[in-house]
Amino acid sequence: MTDPQRSEDIRHSTPSAARQRDAVTGPIVVVGDTLLDVDVEGAAERLCPDAPVPVVDVAAEQARPGGAGLAALLAARDGADVVLITAIGDDADGHRLCGLLSEEVDLVRLPLHGRTVRKARVRSGGQTLLRLDTGDGLARYAPSQEAREAIARAGVVLVSDYGRGVARMARELLRDVSVPVVWDPHPRGERPPPGCALLTPSEAEARGWCPGYHGPDQAARRLVRDMRAGAVAVTTGARGAVLAVEGGPLTTVRPPVTAGGRDACGAGDRFAGAAALALRDGAGVVDAVTAGVDAASRFVERGGAAAVRVQEQRLGDRPRTAVEVARLTRGYGGRLIATGGCFDLLHAGHVSLLRRARALGDALIVCVNSDDSVRRLKGPTRPIVDVRDRVEVLRALSCVDAVQVFEEDTPAAVIELLRPDVWVKGGEYEGELLPESEVLGRLGAETVVLSMLPGRSTTNLIREIR
Repeated sequence: MTDPQRSEDIRHSTPSAARQRDAVTGPIVVVGDTLLDVDVEGAAERLCPDAPVPVVDVAAEQARPGGAGLAALLAARDGADVVLITAIGDDADGHRLCGLLSEEVDLVRLPLHGRTVRKARVRSGGQTLLRLDTGDGLARYAPSQEAREAIARAGVVLVSDYGRGVARMARELLRDVSVPVVWDPHPRGERPPPGCALLTPSEAEARGWCPGYHGPDQAARRLVRDMRAGAVAVTTGARGAVLAVEGGPLTTVRPPVTAGGRDACGAGDRFAGAAALALRDGAGVVDAVTAGVDAASRFVERGGAAAVRVQEQRLGDRPRTAVEVARLTRGYGGRLIATGGCFDLLHAGHVSLLRRARALGDALIVCVNSDDSVRRLKGPTRPIVDVRDRVEVLRALSCVDAVQVFEEDTPAAVIELLRPDVWVKGGEYEGELLPESEVLGRLGAETVVLSMLPGRSTTNLIREIR
């Protein structure tokens, strides 16, 4: 922006063709407050004998991310690369949230002051009978460098404001952004900064912003002017959305299917995410809002958020690959430990080292030299045991969460891939400069040297066998 009075505006002009092509390759970055949503489902066929309330015989409990987390999850299921910048508490509900998200989105986790917000709905026969809200968490910290780097790579940004403080950080993060920004507001949230490509208030939110409210048409036009936005789409539930564009006509976008009376929980997140993805891919704002209305109406028709199923991941589930373990551990805010070596003829010294290494954190990845790598390091007669068997034996140890084979002479490349918090070496390396020291220093990883059991080594074992 060249006008100094609008130096904090976000650019909302139509991208150039070159920038459109670049934007397609960038991820959608969702910035906002993530909640833990839980649906407790059961049959309600009788009343409680001591109060006139239904008794729900619980049959199942389904958990999923809510708020910005749901918007990110649904965008990922559209096939997009998604980065979620959000604040999550270091508590049981926060850990559960990270496990729900870690398999499908890249999580940039900010600290949360207080407890993770949890919304539990008690449901029967497709209807919500009661909602129980717990948690008081608020984001009160400045954006991290990782968050800034994610914004710099974005093809589009969606701010999903649920009034818990993350959107306040978004103002700083988005100050110099050059890709479209979609802002999905909240009654208790932040006022969007000038220059957003698209604002997506519900009719109730628009009414709160427009004293003397006279309907969605008037509100959409007024908000384009007052918010200095590229476009405003006031969503009107089963009737679709009313779109006002800066300097353009008013458009009413009708849904392709009618889903009146259905559970509409999550429809706003579905609408905003689909519209943001369309803008990223070069669509005009009318087509983007049409895509959002289409996606939201079909989402509600299929049952809304209650129909979203997520496979929960926990650290104890032992995911298959080292990359999965690393990603899940970081998502939980856990401490990732890694170590490396040949592990030829596994013996008590190895097992002792691995057990003590695992005790330093929340997950242990063992990086193993390939057969060719071992031959280059140890000579043509090694390894005694081929890499498939070495990996199989290591995976059988309860202290090992995953094994990663590497072909190089040093584990520097695999350390770069996994980004452990701690790198463990055996006591024979005490005082030596490690070949992987440069990458460990660059990643900020700690190096821990653990003593070895006296007299235990693969070389001694081979000598005794011979």
